[in-house]
Amino acid sequence: MDKTVYLDNNATSRVAPEVVDVMTPFLGELYGNPSSMHAFGGQVAKYVSRAREEVAAFFNCQPDEVVFTSCATESDNAAIRGTAEFFGKDMKIVTTAVEHPAVLQPCRRLKALGHEVVELPVDGVGQIDLARLEDELKNAKAPVLVSAMWANNETGTVSPVAEIAKICKAHGAIFHTDAVQAAGKAKIDLAEVPADMLSISGHKFHAPKGVGAMFVRRGTKLKPFMLGGHQENVRRAGTENVPGIIALAKACELARLGLDAENERLGRMRDRLEAAILAKCPDTRVNGDRAHRLPNTLNVSFEYIEGEAIAYMLSDAGICISTGSACASGSLDPSHVIRAMGVPFVALHGSVRFSLSRYTTDEEIDYVIDTLPPIIKRLRDLSPFGPDTNPTTFQ
Repeated sequence: MDKTVYLDNNATSRVAPEVVDVMTPFLGELYGNPSSMHAFGGQVAKYVSRAREEVAAFFNCQPDEVVFTSCATESDNAAIRGTAEFFGKDMKIVTTAVEHPAVLQPCRRLKALGHEVVELPVDGVGQIDLARLEDELKNAKAPVLVSAMWANNETGTVSPVAEIAKICKAHGAIFHTDAVQAAGKAKIDLAEVPADMLSISGHKFHAPKGVGAMFVRRGTKLKPFMLGGHQENVRRAGTENVPGIIALAKACELARLGLDAENERLGRMRDRLEAAILAKCPDTRVNGDRAHRLPNTLNVSFEYIEGEAIAYMLSDAGICISTGSACASGSLDPSHVIRAMGVPFVALHGSVRFSLSRYTTDEEIDYVIDTLPPIIKRLRDLSPFGPDTNPTTFQ
């Protein structure tokens, strides 16, 4: 196969041609500032309003509950740090051990500043104990913010966000969810999931990089994270990224209208890839909750070898995958997600992620199935480790 086989869509995705088409005019003739008083800028403001309505339809919320941002990292920080600034140091924060760094690092910064922060552990498939969550909320003597991701970026494990949200509501806690990986791959209905805040990034589901959105439910107490202007109803200052906003709205529309059919196709290809890997590569395990995961994501640990070596050799063959979060690339430490799930030492360093998209084809999956097993065999033949190795060697 001559072309690149791109199976790293949880890191970023190709911008859909339909998205490019709708955003292009706003890079040219429709360049007015939507905040301007004149008609040339005012016409652009109307497009931004329509885009807000489309994103609201994607969330099943009200348009005035949508805040456009630069990405989900900004949205996560705005939700966590903005809530903490409103309530002060008396606020307690509850999150999970498998969150993206865009959640974990702000929480840990707040802990260093004096906030009580609890990182809930997960079980072997990456799920938290809901009873433990409820205990943390029952015992709280201060306002509580809970931040738990909708779907894990490394394993695809889907959390019971509806149940988490209802537990939070029952105890008066504020609930934020990082829905970056869920967007475009799972139904997001904020009438069914009573979250107070939610974060997404456009580039994860075929919009360009540099645009995201944050849902803030009416009545949620939050200090603005970005100051300096009146934009986004004074909730996020800065001149609007109009081309990105238009693009995000189109990506939301494409995802909303084609979700069920696309998920069925992706799940079928993912399952075929998984079955072939397990059949052709012994001493291999699937990571995450296989009963509750995104249809496009497969995380596998190959025992006795390094995930980085697998990724490099697949890259030489034109196949793009990941060993974990793109935001942690460059680190040789095992994934914090895989560690939190208690994956055995012999498999800890051999974890890789395959993440598919609407542009993935059956032909590409066939190529991976043919290419991967010989690479695994070669690496194991070269490895000094094996079934009889002391597991502590891998620490």
